[in-house]
Amino acid sequence: MSELDYKSFYDKVGKTNGWDFSKLQIMSEGVKWDFYEEVKKRCKISDVLLDVGTGGGENALKIASSLLFLIGIDISNGMMETAQSNLKKSKVLNVRFFQMSSEDLQFTNGFFDIISSCHAPFVSKEVAKVLKIGGTFLTQQVSEADKLNLKKAFGRGQAFEKTDGDLKDKYIRELRGAGFSDVQYLDYNAVDYYQRPEDLIFLLKHTPIIPNFGEDEKDFDILNDFIETNRTNKGICTNSKRFLIIANK
Repeated sequence: MSELDYKSFYDKVGKTNGWDFSKLQIMSEGVKWDFYEEVKKRCKISDVLLDVGTGGGENALKIASSLLFLIGIDISNGMMETAQSNLKKSKVLNVRFFQMSSEDLQFTNGFFDIISSCHAPFVSKEVAKVLKIGGTFLTQQVSEADKLNLKKAFGRGQAFEKTDGDLKDKYIRELRGAGFSDVQYLDYNAVDYYQRPEDLIFLLKHTPIIPNFGEDEKDFDILNDFIETNRTNKGICTNSKRFLIIANK
């Protein structure tokens, strides 16, 4: 998904549905890491961090105490409104949020000690530009084979016809080309169990997994069939496939 598509999707959905994922009931097996815990492990109290595609800022606010200062950016108007609201409620003093494109990072060269990006577009050359020599960039992204049984049921979906692993390989090439000397990656393919149909519907309406979900009445018939086919005693079964790249400049 391009950054412009990302902005359009999240602005539209945010205005319609809101963004409270906290009530979703999901059980997962096989998750190998928590992205922001991995970021936190690499933070020093003297570091300044940039979180690209920060969304509502909840995760950035959770790790702020591990840093000297944290800046979160997002291109979406709705996400920025949520982030500013969350910042005000949190009373955290060392975090600022700005609406900004990841394609044009408007910061001084070499300003940040560490940069993170979770499920959001980034540009390797821009990241390298504003990261200090010796700094670290971490990104977690969704693999092409994520929610594969769901995409097959609908016959469409995010990156449905693309080869699994292409995005990871593309990012690794681009990061190396941008001057990162040490680029490593990890991945996992976890099993997710959605406890209620409502949880799955919320996911589909709040993410681009199935484009334009719900605009065609047949979508709900397909979803009902999917639920019956994939219902287990643990919940409605699908998968989450993720990759993590850690790049040192």
